[in-house]
Amino acid sequence: MNFHKAPVNYVSEVTINVSDLKKSLDFYQEVIGFKVKSQTGKEAELTADGKTTLLRLVEPSNPINRHRTSGLYHFAILLPDRSDLAAFIKHLAEKDVRLGASDHAVSEALYLDDPDGNGIEVYRDRAPEEWSWNNGEVHMVTEPLNVQDVMSTYKGQPFNGLPEDTVMGHLHLHVSNIEDAVKFYTEGLGLEMILRFGPQAAFMGFDKYHHHIAVNVWNGVGAPKPAKNSVGLNHYIMKYHTEEAVEEIVNNLKSLGYPVEETPEGTFSEDPAGNRVKISV
Repeated sequence: MNFHKAPVNYVSEVTINVSDLKKSLDFYQEVIGFKVKSQTGKEAELTADGKTTLLRLVEPSNPINRHRTSGLYHFAILLPDRSDLAAFIKHLAEKDVRLGASDHAVSEALYLDDPDGNGIEVYRDRAPEEWSWNNGEVHMVTEPLNVQDVMSTYKGQPFNGLPEDTVMGHLHLHVSNIEDAVKFYTEGLGLEMILRFGPQAAFMGFDKYHHHIAVNVWNGVGAPKPAKNSVGLNHYIMKYHTEEAVEEIVNNLKSLGYPVEETPEGTFSEDPAGNRVKISV
């Protein structure tokens, strides 16, 4: 099930800082299966279908790698089918890539890091009819993935890169304070609370999706903002389905006192932990 076919708001693209563009390009093409859409100087745009940018890599000048800050926990690449996940598992096994694997009840997911330690999730969704809800909260767990069962769907096809229908599924962020982050994403950006793990983490989405944005304080409450040239999240794009929706969100943010910056590249804001978002239609 690909939620992004519906007229729904979603995270369309993520830009990350990397320490060595060439090394990262090798990894994202050979291991993850992206295609390069364009490359200029120290920036590259990556795509699954040859047209839509899903991931942008930027090598800042004098990149640094600091841990225990706010910023990227992982970005999540959503595959169209379970058989695609099976093909991807086989591909990673052949590449001898170390990874984690979990069943979240709503989805089946693989976890790995890029050469800079940027977190990546590659997953497939179960059909929404299979999800359980309890008092308005979706049932999500972290249990071992039944890899054998996933592999039973493998169709024998060689892995030729990410399927064309691959999209950016969601984004999971380190923040410095859960309440501050939740207020920004719900009251500011208009997501709804889908699942709350006490003071530790929150999962928020549009249109009852299990999450488009998740936030956690696993790097510590009060985690500092990373420096501009740190590897990790540079910014992400949140797409809304109408111009009116964008206008409403921008007005929301301004009335709540959040920063709104109009630039030639578009309209940006940032959450209280410094995670930058471009608001787009």
